[in-house]
Amino acid sequence: MDKLSLIQTPFIQNQSISKQKPEDKVEGFGQLFKQKLEEVNTAQNTSDKLTNQLVTGEVKDVHEVMIASQKASLSLQLTVQVRNKVVEAYQEVMRMQL
Repeated sequence: MDKLSLIQTPFIQNQSISKQKPEDKVEGFGQLFKQKLEEVNTAQNTSDKLTNQLVTGEVKDVHEVMIASQKASLSLQLTVQVRNKVVEAYQEVMRMQL
């Protein structure tokens, strides 16, 4: 992409161009999906941990537990919807006639 931009704008080739280096470089959809699944898993684990602490009396704030529970629930629902769309797209591609 950088080489292409230099070809398209030859008049600024000699000028120094600041290049941004992303810290969390994601290679593709698979890596992005894997990263988000790990985040969903972390949210689920946090929710379970807070629920157990509430039951044992270690946590007194019910709001904190409910917020963590809802975050985990919503992230799981979103993940399932994304999975359903990916499966639906795959099935649509497989039905295409060549």
